[in-house]
Amino acid sequence: MITEDLKSKKTSIGVIGLGYVGLPIALAFAKQIHVIGYDIKPDRVELLKKHIDPSDELSSEEFENCDIEFTYNFEDLRKASFYIVTVPTPVDKHNLPDLSLLISASETVGKVIKKGDYVIYESTVYPGATEEDCIPVIEKISGLKRCVDFKFGYSPERINPGDPNHTLANTVKVVSGCDQESLDQIATIYSWVVKAGVHRAPTVKVAESAKIIENTQRDINIALMNELSIIFNKMNINTYDVLEAAGTKWNFLKFEPGLVGGHCIGVDPYYLVHKAYEYRYHSQVILSGRKVNDDMGYYVAEQTAKMLISTGKNILKTNVLILGVTFKENVTDIRNTRVVDMISEMKSYGINVDAVDYMADPDEFYKEYGYKLIDKPDKKYDAVVLAVKHKNYENLNEESLSHLLCDDGKGIVVDIKGVLRGKITNYKYWTL
Repeated sequence: MITEDLKSKKTSIGVIGLGYVGLPIALAFAKQIHVIGYDIKPDRVELLKKHIDPSDELSSEEFENCDIEFTYNFEDLRKASFYIVTVPTPVDKHNLPDLSLLISASETVGKVIKKGDYVIYESTVYPGATEEDCIPVIEKISGLKRCVDFKFGYSPERINPGDPNHTLANTVKVVSGCDQESLDQIATIYSWVVKAGVHRAPTVKVAESAKIIENTQRDINIALMNELSIIFNKMNINTYDVLEAAGTKWNFLKFEPGLVGGHCIGVDPYYLVHKAYEYRYHSQVILSGRKVNDDMGYYVAEQTAKMLISTGKNILKTNVLILGVTFKENVTDIRNTRVVDMISEMKSYGINVDAVDYMADPDEFYKEYGYKLIDKPDKKYDAVVLAVKHKNYENLNEESLSHLLCDDGKGIVVDIKGVLRGKITNYKYWTL
């Protein structure tokens, strides 16, 4: 049995992809069994060998007492028998699913897999991707037959970057397998590291669907809040005041408006919509929500520009400082950040924009988006936009902002997440 061989360290778990999902899983299993952590990026692997998490999510202490071998040589994976694939699944510039990394990972598995081995996918996909897109690649390259020569399953990742409270260990893990035997073995293995327990989905497609609707549901709810904020802004009503009042009812869902980016909520709904097309169904609610959320960066920029014009200033000579460029608070990840929409739109108005973020890598941001981050504010600004609610920014107040804003009494504070609500009295204040 695969469980017995892993426990006795006769074989190993191979984790393919050591990003914000794969690394915590690899280290968790490595506390009990031998793990081979594989990533295609040599620089990342070298940092991991030094107990440095490139994503800045895990401390060096979490690498201690781990029986793990980090490598960028796929040949090392031959020593494993239980493969976990945790590579990114983004969308392309047309918002169509990009499975290239997932297919590449499947090709790697196909080169090293043996009879009796298991492969589990954790990457977010549309229903059917595991069985229809990934497993055929493994079969073709390896010459092995699914469910006969090797087993497979799907267990969606549920790790929330920047969230120390909802971890791998204390979040129920959904698992699935290609048959009853594989389901039992996969459930047992994950139960070693997930103390909250596992939920056994009846099929692989059910497990894939469960993951895709988790983020789709959240996306739609945030879209509703964003649309409400647009409506309330026209009525000169503070959206956060409304949400605070409505939130006193026991069954009110406490979502907030904001920029929706990243590699999950801002991406996953497009995977479901793409699959629905195959069944000749054109999504209405999901795509409407996506449009609202994708437009919010431009909306904030437009409102900021209007406020600058209303002060009587020449907008071509105004300076705006943006605080925070990552896709969400307290993470270093800039993938699919919608703050960049705000920057590009403001620049289209002729506004001079500076952006700073103590958590983001300036070189990575420039390479990805073509905008240079500044090390620290070096001038007085007509407007300051608090775009990302990093911990350090939560301590901002009117006095600290006064050192950044112009002394002409016409300064503007734009606070996307309502962090400064009730704290600004001497400057024009606006929030979603």
